[in-house]
Amino acid sequence: MTPPLPRTRPLEECLVSVLLPVYNEAQVLPRLCAGLVQALLECGACFEIVFVNDGSTDGTAEILDALADGDRRVRVVHFSRNFGHQAAVQAGLAHTAGDAVVVMDSDMQDDPRAIGAFLREWQAGWDVVYAIRTGRKEGPVKRLLFHAFYRLLARVSEISIPMDAGNFGLIDARIVREIRGLADADRYYPGLRSWVGFRQKGIAVERQARYDEKPRVSLPGLCRLAKSAVFSFSRAPLALFYAIAAAAGVVFALSLGFTLYHRLVTGLAVPGWTSMTITASFFGALNALGVAVLGEYTVRIYDQVRGRPQYVVDRRRNFRLQDDERIEPLLDWLEDRYGDSAADDAAAIESSELLAQR
Repeated sequence: MTPPLPRTRPLEECLVSVLLPVYNEAQVLPRLCAGLVQALLECGACFEIVFVNDGSTDGTAEILDALADGDRRVRVVHFSRNFGHQAAVQAGLAHTAGDAVVVMDSDMQDDPRAIGAFLREWQAGWDVVYAIRTGRKEGPVKRLLFHAFYRLLARVSEISIPMDAGNFGLIDARIVREIRGLADADRYYPGLRSWVGFRQKGIAVERQARYDEKPRVSLPGLCRLAKSAVFSFSRAPLALFYAIAAAAGVVFALSLGFTLYHRLVTGLAVPGWTSMTITASFFGALNALGVAVLGEYTVRIYDQVRGRPQYVVDRRRNFRLQDDERIEPLLDWLEDRYGDSAADDAAAIESSELLAQR
């Protein structure tokens, strides 16, 4: 790949959006917001901070509204209930207007000071700058599971998905439009970010410790996300059963040869009803596993065809443009007629009157 060309537009003239899904993080939000504002001011760009409240029940909504009332650059999207982290990311992408969008977690594990490094690489011409997590602070078992998952996914995925790279990173506005336009019902954001392509670069960022010891995503929840990643970007679970079928064929051929040898040559009765029963039970379990794998793909097809929205917005705070369905066709028309730059400029305008005049 040829080296990227630096962007000519000064950072001071760009709008940077920071997107944070939030679920029951009331305790840390004021400190997190203050740290973000400080880090973004040091970068020198205009910015907005978009929080997506994923149905929190601990007072998060009230704190986010208070932060938005105190700073017009803070914007809040409230879900009608909990729809999940990936839905919150998608909703945030639909509500950001920046030339570049930084996606990060709200539990203090993603260091806001890394945003400056992301912006420098973006200014150098990279379209996607993602954090490669180093120095994780979780326990040994969880670190081992994360380590194994990223390497398994990298091995079985049909596209190149970088290892140890989660949500934390920066994407250009045109990447935002591409991801926002994808119709996947079962989403894994780091995989979609890799799938769209363009110029991507990873930089090492130390993973911070949580501000408390109560992660909002449980181990079963992480396993479901890992399962979504594997089934969304790999056919390996299905290909595995070609190998199982071949192994079953070998076992059958050996068993048949053993039986015929004793029946036709030695004349001995064939012993081993117990072993035959065990073998039959084993392959019966494999058949059940195969049905389960096919069921995973089938339920994902069903969810996709059913076409339910990924989230429902209850209310918004500090957004002047409230009707996304009315604005999106206008942005598409501007892009088709005048190119990407016109659509980017229009998306950054917050006044509905100005958009209506166009």
